[in-house]
Amino acid sequence: MSALATLACCLPLGIAGAVGALGLSVALEALRPWLIGIAVILLSVGLFQLYRGQRKCQRRSPLSLILFGLSATVVVAVMIFPQRVAELLAAIP
Repeated sequence: MSALATLACCLPLGIAGAVGALGLSVALEALRPWLIGIAVILLSVGLFQLYRGQRKCQRRSPLSLILFGLSATVVVAVMIFPQRVAELLAAIP
């Protein structure tokens, strides 16, 4: 009985969240080229900042290199395989 009560409590919120995400994705689809362009510009700024710091006798943090590489990988994956990335995100429980 408690499982059904929990399901009845949380299910409407899950449905509302899914509908909200769907509406947001439809609204942002028209802006997709602009958002990808902004992401590429911001990655370029990040790359510039990573290599500009090398001239100041400071070592780059391995974590910053890993995070930059991960960010670049995500942006490239979304640019090249948008449907596959959406399928992977939808499969996450």
